[in-house]
Amino acid sequence: MSTLNLKEIPRYKTLSREDFVANFLKPQKPVVIEQLTKDWPAYDKWNLEYIKSVAGDKTVPLYDDRPVKHDEGFNQAHAMMKMADYIELLKKGPTNFRIFLYNIMKEVPTLQTDYKYPQLGMKLIKGLPMMFFGGTDSKVFMHYDIDFTNILHFHFHGKKRCIIMDPSQSKYMYKVPHALITREDIDFSNPDLNKWPALQQVQGYVCELNHGEMLYMPEGYWHYMHYLTPGFSISLRSYPRKVKNLGKALYNIMIMRHFDNLMRRLKGQDWIDYKNDKAISRTHKRLQINQE
Repeated sequence: MSTLNLKEIPRYKTLSREDFVANFLKPQKPVVIEQLTKDWPAYDKWNLEYIKSVAGDKTVPLYDDRPVKHDEGFNQAHAMMKMADYIELLKKGPTNFRIFLYNIMKEVPTLQTDYKYPQLGMKLIKGLPMMFFGGTDSKVFMHYDIDFTNILHFHFHGKKRCIIMDPSQSKYMYKVPHALITREDIDFSNPDLNKWPALQQVQGYVCELNHGEMLYMPEGYWHYMHYLTPGFSISLRSYPRKVKNLGKALYNIMIMRHFDNLMRRLKGQDWIDYKNDKAISRTHKRLQINQE
């Protein structure tokens, strides 16, 4: 089995605000806090059956693991389904369908009283958090967030494996130009290191999140999520602390995304293919890896 060079993310049952800021927020290092949600109503209430009972009649957008296509809009859903039917699908067995960036809090206001904003020295954005759902063995491709926010990622109902990388590792990861993703055909759960030799040099982190646990991901970190069982998560965010990352966020939102959409319209699938080819050639050229 091919494996990446991954270190376990440090885990603490609890952390004081001062310890979190000094040891993780300021140095931009990841950490798992296991009991941060113990005083949330969500800790006892949030499971798939509860979500079904309060949101079962809502029609939700679903995404699978198909590669990006030139004629698809930004975050365009691949299917729609009632939440109740989707949860039944999750319970039946493995499925590729995920819910991604769904504003369920707006649709179901009662959920807004189930969580709290942790006091960890971060100025958290007070907009309603999005929810993410996945079934057994569903995977979220490796990416980083367009706005370079610091992320508190909370998981509920089940177990999820998270592989994350410091932005400094981008040069090894076959990053697609003018995008926020790596090559989508890389399986970071079991990568082919002969096909993707630069990944042998990656230094990353890994953890398994259980019900109620929180993963702190610093700004700009790459992340890849693998649902080991059905479950769902929410993320709370704070704006970038580093000025250069704020600049990158503004560039991504105001320039890069629009340029990429324009090129898709002008060149179609040729633009997608060009970017995927460049992800390989640039990575190997930068690292002086021979290409056959």
